[in-house]
Amino acid sequence: MAPVDSASEDSPLSFPCEIAVKVLGPNIPEFRAAARDIVSRHYMGFRDAAVSEQLSRNDAYVSLTFVVNAQNREEIDALYRELTASDEILMVL
Repeated sequence: MAPVDSASEDSPLSFPCEIAVKVLGPNIPEFRAAARDIVSRHYMGFRDAAVSEQLSRNDAYVSLTFVVNAQNREEIDALYRELTASDEILMVL
């Protein structure tokens, strides 16, 4: 069965697709837990193996990159909105 392309005219993405979402925050357990909880709510089958972590030069901050299988643009937008609304998260790319 061929994938359904639900991308809008102005979107370079073709769905479904894997997409990397980078989340930046302080290097504390609460940040990691908050980011993982939010991603897990939006992607039930999400595995911790699909997360990579990079510490800042002075170890004060960390970036988590989550690779998720997005079915449509609305899923990505909903995830982005919830991540950016979290007090523990500094930035989402």
